[in-house]
Amino acid sequence: MTDPETVDILIVGSGMGGATCAAGLAPSGAKILILERGSRLPDSPDARDARAIFQRGVYRPQESWIDGAGVTFNPGNYYYVGGNTKLYGAVLLRYRARDFRPVDYPDGATPGWPFEYGELEPWYGRAERLYRAHGALGGDPTEPDHSAPYPFPPVPDEPAIALVRERMTRVGLHPFSLPLGVDIDRWLARAKTPWDAFPDTGFGKMDAESCGLAEAFRYPNVELRERAKVERLLLDADGKRISGVEATIDGERKRIVAKTVILSAGAVNSAVLLLSSRDGGIANRSGMVGRHFMNHNTTAMLAIDPRAVNDSIYQKTLGVNDFYFDDGHGGAPLGNIQLLGRVSAPILKANLRRFPEWLLSPLSRRAVDWYAMSEDLPNPESRVTVNGGQIHLDWKRSNWGTHLKLVDAFKERLRAAGYPIVLTRPFDRRTPSHQCGTIRIGADPATSPLDPYCRAWDHPNLFVVDASCLPTSAAVNPSLTIAAQALRVADHIVKTELH
Repeated sequence: MTDPETVDILIVGSGMGGATCAAGLAPSGAKILILERGSRLPDSPDARDARAIFQRGVYRPQESWIDGAGVTFNPGNYYYVGGNTKLYGAVLLRYRARDFRPVDYPDGATPGWPFEYGELEPWYGRAERLYRAHGALGGDPTEPDHSAPYPFPPVPDEPAIALVRERMTRVGLHPFSLPLGVDIDRWLARAKTPWDAFPDTGFGKMDAESCGLAEAFRYPNVELRERAKVERLLLDADGKRISGVEATIDGERKRIVAKTVILSAGAVNSAVLLLSSRDGGIANRSGMVGRHFMNHNTTAMLAIDPRAVNDSIYQKTLGVNDFYFDDGHGGAPLGNIQLLGRVSAPILKANLRRFPEWLLSPLSRRAVDWYAMSEDLPNPESRVTVNGGQIHLDWKRSNWGTHLKLVDAFKERLRAAGYPIVLTRPFDRRTPSHQCGTIRIGADPATSPLDPYCRAWDHPNLFVVDASCLPTSAAVNPSLTIAAQALRVADHIVKTELH
């Protein structure tokens, strides 16, 4: 092993948490090194080829995890500069204000956050500006307070989707424009495809690389190393501080020493690193590292009107939150509805292998594709563990009955709106539906590995800034909340660690 390299701040991972934190820290002048186990995503014909992406899985990782029943599966996590955001749907929704407080469901309750929505609100605004959110205030009945408008107007509905919006309104719903991190003209200039689940190779999606890292790289004190897999975190002799990491960089084992370490490898891999760095784990006095894994309950819904043609290209501009706070009849909250990216025949074929594309094409042309999403409740037995280097993910799905009620409630409205056929398919464990919660923040070191600023209670120079810090999953996309918390943590580090 070569002599150790020394930096002020080491960030492990370049996804939404790591890249955004780097952007917030960069103006400090501290020497910042980001380690990313993957490489930059090159542009190629595969990047806009639905068959390559969905049927051949060319962007899926070459690894296997083991589920709670001992069955091996290929996870849908991505190892590229920018992390999972390279293929995300670019929905930049804030958590609702009520999501920061305990929420009751038939299957249990959420614990709430160690602070209220108002604490994070200023950083939500900063994150929206950093990720160039396109949206409009006033259309969502559950919308929390905003201290500033969206920096860009909403991505426009295509004509077919404008008609869908009208139909949803006629049956008493309140469809709103999804806040999106997409420059639609630039995206479509490269190829006329959806962006949801399509990789961004530098053509208009606002992801962790194109926004977070791009902002960080405006400063000469920030460096990124690709193909750099961190193997373990290292402790000082007294076990109190993290001295650095051991990493394999382009096949060579190296040691990097850092004054501050920020772990941003994702909800599964951040937990794996802490658990595998020493017996009993690092930052694990509470015994909660790897526990409380959450993954949204999600279902694809195809609403079919045989009389109407959906000729949209990207489709994903509408959301419905009428069932977010209750079921419409004073009952428990159900969740969020939003459009999927356009599901073409090649995408349908990936899940309906027995059917030829020519048969699926008429179905796709008459369908509007929706995504139903409900909260998954934190459960200490839903967890990530590691054994001999093998990742085990034992997801204990919760709140499924609530999710089925959401699907049924929206089916009823879709049929009233003139869609007599509604096909549904739940997403399974292969789809990383907003994984979070394995190293959660909290107010009590006995029940949470991290304090409200994502600092490990056990190690004052270790921060975990990614989806794993979220104490609840809520029922909306978490990307903007991760970015807002990353900016909040970056400001805290500048004030407390660098001055």
